[in-house]
Amino acid sequence: MRILIALVFIVSIVGCKSPEARYPVSQNSGSYIDESVERNKEMIAQEEDYIKQVMGKNTDTEYLNSADGFWYYYNNKSTDSTNTRTPEFGDIVVFDYTISSIEGEPIYAEGEKPTREYAMDKEKLFTGLRQGLKLMKTGETVTFLFPSHKAFGYYGDQEKIGSNEPITAKVTLHEIKEESNQEPKN
Repeated sequence: MRILIALVFIVSIVGCKSPEARYPVSQNSGSYIDESVERNKEMIAQEEDYIKQVMGKNTDTEYLNSADGFWYYYNNKSTDSTNTRTPEFGDIVVFDYTISSIEGEPIYAEGEKPTREYAMDKEKLFTGLRQGLKLMKTGETVTFLFPSHKAFGYYGDQEKIGSNEPITAKVTLHEIKEESNQEPKN
């Protein structure tokens, strides 16, 4: 019996040892991520150069450069001095838009995309369009030129827009409704 008690005592002392950290069998240097970052920087630079070439061919249009990394021009700019409000977080905006390739080939023509109600920054919408709407006032129509990372990126829209495709979006903002306590529509 003493042997059994001694054995239990020894096992309990040895069993209370804290666990040791397991180390990985191999370690990655992170070079794959570094290479991917470089490829993406090159791709973005090429897209931006191409967009600038396309803009250079249209000398009649005054392009504006956004701080968010895309270009735009006004098709219809509000001249009403009382119309100064732009959408803010949570506001509901009502808008129509068309999407074309950078060269102007229609991808989603007028009427193909329904009029959309969108709760600013509370629903899903591709990055460039979300940022572009914040520049607009009620009644304005603006054409945006988005590099692919501001549009649908690597995945495209999984319908008509391919991977890493820069696009042009012509947007008409019909209405800005101030934020309310109602649930946004999807």
